[in-house]
Amino acid sequence: MTDESTPQRLFYEPGGRWLWLLLGPFAGIGMALLQMTGGYGRDPWIPLLFLVLVSGFVAIQIKAARIHTSVELTRDTLRQGTEKLDLDDVVKLYPEASGADMPRWQSARALGELTGVPRGRTGIGLKLKGDRTVQAWARRHRQLREQLDALIEERTP
Repeated sequence: MTDESTPQRLFYEPGGRWLWLLLGPFAGIGMALLQMTGGYGRDPWIPLLFLVLVSGFVAIQIKAARIHTSVELTRDTLRQGTEKLDLDDVVKLYPEASGADMPRWQSARALGELTGVPRGRTGIGLKLKGDRTVQAWARRHRQLREQLDALIEERTP
């Protein structure tokens, strides 16, 4: 059952995957194997400690990534991390950067609360009302660009 008040997602990237949480059990198993092959016997506390510590630190990193580097596009808004941009403010989508010359939009402010385009993501230049320029970003930037292009085309006369 879908709620009609929730807008349909056209594009979504979670920012971080919970699958990385498996590093905790792998660390615990690795420590248990080191104990057994090193002749230290079977003490469950060290592997358990590694499992808990690694899982805890990785969970914090994943949660932060899911908050600060997630991307969601609906028909009306583009959310980058915790910042939302109303698509009615977008006037133009700049062409993709190519060649040796760096386009001016690549030095514009990146959307979201981070200081720049997050690592592993590619920027997309957007011209906003009031002659402002910003960068949207995503891992699957070509898919986001296609969706944004279609939405901007239907909004501009």
